[in-house]
Amino acid sequence: MTTVAAPPIPTARGALPLLGHAIPLLRDNLSFVASLRAYGPLVRIHLQPRRPTVVVNDPALIRAMLVDLASGLDKGRFFEKMGQVLGGDSVVTAAGTDHVRKRRQLQPAFRHDEIARYVDLMREEAARTAASWQQGQTLDVRETMVKLALDMLAATVFASSLDEQAFRRLRSDLSVVMNGVGARVMLPDWVERLPLPSNWRFNASRAAVRNIVGGAVASLRGDGHDTGDMLSLLLRAVDEETGRPMSGHQICSEVLTLAVAGTETTASVLSWVLYELARNPEVDERLRAELGDVLGDRPIAFEDIPKLTYLHDVITEALRLHHTGWLVTRRTLGAVRLGSWEIPAGTELAYCQHALHRDAALFPDPLRFDPDRWRDTAWREGLPDGAFLPFGAGKHKCIGDHFAMTEMATAVATLIRMWRLRLVPGRSVRPEARATVRPSTLMMTAQQVNAGAS
Repeated sequence: MTTVAAPPIPTARGALPLLGHAIPLLRDNLSFVASLRAYGPLVRIHLQPRRPTVVVNDPALIRAMLVDLASGLDKGRFFEKMGQVLGGDSVVTAAGTDHVRKRRQLQPAFRHDEIARYVDLMREEAARTAASWQQGQTLDVRETMVKLALDMLAATVFASSLDEQAFRRLRSDLSVVMNGVGARVMLPDWVERLPLPSNWRFNASRAAVRNIVGGAVASLRGDGHDTGDMLSLLLRAVDEETGRPMSGHQICSEVLTLAVAGTETTASVLSWVLYELARNPEVDERLRAELGDVLGDRPIAFEDIPKLTYLHDVITEALRLHHTGWLVTRRTLGAVRLGSWEIPAGTELAYCQHALHRDAALFPDPLRFDPDRWRDTAWREGLPDGAFLPFGAGKHKCIGDHFAMTEMATAVATLIRMWRLRLVPGRSVRPEARATVRPSTLMMTAQQVNAGAS
C-alpha cells in the first residue's frame, strides 16, 4: 500500500527579510491571523529570525497538539517570553514537570469551596463599582471593567494584605504591564532593548508590582496572620516533592501572572458582554428575567450560579465571538507527527482561538451573538473536539476556568440589576489584539434600573 505524502506546509504571503511577518502583524494582527485559515490545516509564518511558526487551523489538529502531543511539547515562545517579560516562571508560563508541580501547588486556591468563599468578595466589589456610577454618566467601559477586575482580584487574592495607597499603585502599574506584555511577546527581542520611554515605563512598573506584592508576602510571613485570602493559601502551599513552601519570588511570579492574564481577560469578556447586551435588547431582557426569577430581590450567591443557565450561555457566547486569545503557542521538544505532517524538533506551533471561534464552517452565522446556539444539543454535540476552546485544553488548560466563570457571572448579575448601559451613538467599536483581544474604545451611558436588588 502506497502512503500519500502530506502536501508541503504553505508559507503565508507578506514576509520580509529580517522582519518576517512583523509588518502585517503590527498593521492589523487580527485580520492577518484570521486570513491564515484560508491556507488550510497548517500554515507557516515568520515571527522570529530563523525560527518559523506553524499556525494550526484544523480543530482536530489543534486538539492533538494540546492533548495527544502534550508530553512532547513545551509552552513555546508566547509563554516563554511572558515568563521572561514578567520576571519569573509561574504555572502559566512553566513547562514539563515544573508546570505539573506548580499546578499541584496552586490547585487548592481554586477548589470549589474556595471559589464559593470568593463570591461574596467579588459581589461586594461589583456592587461598589455600580454604586459609584451616576445617572446619565458616560463610562469608558473597558477601563471601568479593568478597574473592577483588579478590585475583584485584590479582594480575593489580597483581602486586607494591601492598604489603599499600595493598591492604587498596584492597579496603575499593572495597567502599564498589561498593555506592554502583548507587544513584547510578539515582536523581536531587540525591540525591548531600545531606549524607548515605553520600555522604561514597562520596566519600572514591573519592578514596582513585584515590590508591592513582595512587601505583602513579607508582611504576612512576618506576623503569621491568615487573612483568609488567596495570598494566604499561596503562603501555605508546599512543593509535593521537597515539602518546601513557595519563595517570595515564586509567589510574586504567580500573582503577577494571574493579575496580567486573569484581569485582562476578565475585563475584556465583561466589556464584550455589556456591549452585546446593549446591541441585543431581547437577550438583555431574557437575562434580566432569569435573574429576577432565580434571585428575586436578593443579591447573587454562589449556589445561584448553576441555576442561571441563560447567564452561562451569554458568557459562553461572548467567549466564542469575542475570545481574548489571538495566538497561543507551543514548541516541539522532538520531532512529532501532527496529522499527516512530520514536524521537526524546535518548531513553534500556534493556534488562534479568536479566529477559530469565528469559523463559519464550525459556527453558523459566526458573527451573530446568539446565546441560544448553546441550547441546541444536537449542534453542540456535533461540534468537533478542538473547535471551541474557551480555556484551552489538555494539561495546560487554564487552572482558573471555574474561578473566571464564577467571577464573570457574579459581576454581570450584579451590574445589570442596578444599571442598563447604552452605547454612545456615532462611536464604532472594533476588536483590537494586544495582550488579549479587547474592545478598541467602548463608551456607554449608564441608566439606572429602578427595581431589583444589588
